[in-house]
Amino acid sequence: MATLLAHITVKPGSEERFEGIARELYERTHALETGVLRYEYWRGNDPRTYYTLLSFDDHRAFIVHQTSDHHEVASPSIGEMVESLRLEWLDPIADASPLPPTDAQTAPEGANELTITYTDRFAADVADWWLTQR
Repeated sequence: MATLLAHITVKPGSEERFEGIARELYERTHALETGVLRYEYWRGNDPRTYYTLLSFDDHRAFIVHQTSDHHEVASPSIGEMVESLRLEWLDPIADASPLPPTDAQTAPEGANELTITYTDRFAADVADWWLTQR
């Protein structure tokens, strides 16, 4: 499983456009992807701040999302609007979340170049201390 929280700050004046793309990505992700458990966008307390909570059956399902046509089409526009982005891998607390633990995976054998690149770029960062708490 793979769960992460994206911390996003958009450039001034990009809020409306960003939220429109977020709505489209939310709709297409839930309609077209089978491995998605959670894919939600949130406004933060500070101006121009947003969060995306993403959770997938496994890391490979996350990579399928990252390399999907709808995500690849939206990425350049999002890149133009984002001032800063930080991805934080999360691990659910057993019996306090319905989501399974986050685990790292490699690209499947025979994967295309984009899948391999994204698997390396977005490798799940599983903190050592999580493993002692499971």
